Amino acid sequence: MDWALYTDLYQLTMAQGYLMSSAEDEEATFNVYFRDYPFKGGYAIACGMAQIAEILEGYSFKPSDVEYLKSLTAPGGGPLFHEDFLSYLASFKLEVTVDAVHEGTVVFPNEPMVRVQGPIMQCQMLETMLLNCVGFQTLVATKAARVCQAADGRPVTEFGLRRAQGTGGLWASRAAVVGGCASTSNVLAGKEFGLPVSGTHSHSWVMSFPDELTAFREYARISPENCSLLVDTYDVEQGIANAITVGLEMKERGEKLRAIRIDSGDLAWLAKMARRKLDEAGLTDVQIMLTNDLDEALIQSILDEGAPVDIWGVGTKLSTAYDQPTLGAVYKLSATRAEGDATWTDKLKISESATKLTTPGVLDVRRYYNEDGKLAGDMVFDIHDDLDDESQTIVDPMDSLRQKQLAGKSYETLMAPLFANGKSALTKEQTDPLAARERSRHGLATLDESQLRLLNPHTYPVGLERHLHDRRQKLIAHLRRVDCDL
Repeated sequence: MDWALYTDLYQLTMAQGYLMSSAEDEEATFNVYFRDYPFKGGYAIACGMAQIAEILEGYSFKPSDVEYLKSLTAPGGGPLFHEDFLSYLASFKLEVTVDAVHEGTVVFPNEPMVRVQGPIMQCQMLETMLLNCVGFQTLVATKAARVCQAADGRPVTEFGLRRAQGTGGLWASRAAVVGGCASTSNVLAGKEFGLPVSGTHSHSWVMSFPDELTAFREYARISPENCSLLVDTYDVEQGIANAITVGLEMKERGEKLRAIRIDSGDLAWLAKMARRKLDEAGLTDVQIMLTNDLDEALIQSILDEGAPVDIWGVGTKLSTAYDQPTLGAVYKLSATRAEGDATWTDKLKISESATKLTTPGVLDVRRYYNEDGKLAGDMVFDIHDDLDDESQTIVDPMDSLRQKQLAGKSYETLMAPLFANGKSALTKEQTDPLAARERSRHGLATLDESQLRLLNPHTYPVGLERHLHDRRQKLIAHLRRVDCDL
């Protein structure tokens, strides 16, 4: 795929503008972040960084790309792109460096997840692709974490490929595993990313035979080591009875019916009935899997009723991030400097909406921990500032009177190299979705239970380092032409 053209047109028209105004070598720093918690929750799970590294390693403009751009005409007539710009693209070499949090990291609003630094025109050209990768996959990974949290330790398998938005389903399956899912039905995702895959049969298998019992027996004969039976094609109670018949026959042969799956009806009530009948038949080790448009709220409701569920299958509402189609991630310029200059100039966007104020500087995140290992707070800071004891106070950018002192606590810095010198800087472990899944599980375990609530969670403290906050306030005042005594 021609990833260089996987962008919005205005990124290329701006890049041309930088070149034609002789600003192409000006260095810039941009940050990817999001402004509000997805799904009205208390956290997000970072994802998409592995795809970014993969795309950047092969990022170039092919001759056919240049020819296509050459064919575009401006609304007022004539070619849209100048020959000088097309020549530049023909010999294009990516010179940016990218740092990011690791996949699976628990992240929060208004702190950078990805930082891009390099020639401003090149940074600009990457915006759309970066937001596309990080926004969608972080959304799905977060949804998966919420679903798995509601499942309360019971394995969740993702099988939403058939309902996903096109080929994005491939990366949705990976993101679901990063967020906590035990497996996926997506075979290509299993091959490409080393994910556990799972699945048995659908209703059409049962319907293709003269009767349900024959269908079950034949499936058990063909797949004795992978036999889970879907029992709701015609009548769930009769389906359970037929599954019990086959399960007992398998038991006599030294085989095992692994599970039954229920995909319709009152799932909690049917699960209870199924467990009772299976146990009465001596099939106490046969598991019950529930599916059918599940999400975290429905799973929690079913478990609250005491339903004996062993496995969950979640598709549509996971792989499509059904109840929130976008993370709302943004990509904002925060600093520039002339080529060869050692000093960065702060850049800030202001608007009529206070939530859209940006933060200047070359930014990173320092995460502090309490003595019990739980998270204490996140501090956004400029990597070129000296951080003294006074700097360990974080200030809420929306309310300067809300502050928290973090001095003396242990901490880690979240951003790490992702791409430099034309190559991915990620290790194999850092691109492994199963390792990212463990990272997300560990990160969620460091949150207070109040921040893990699915509804109305407690807000985690994220703020600006004190001196960065003051610098930001002065710049806002300067841009708005008001006096400031900070």
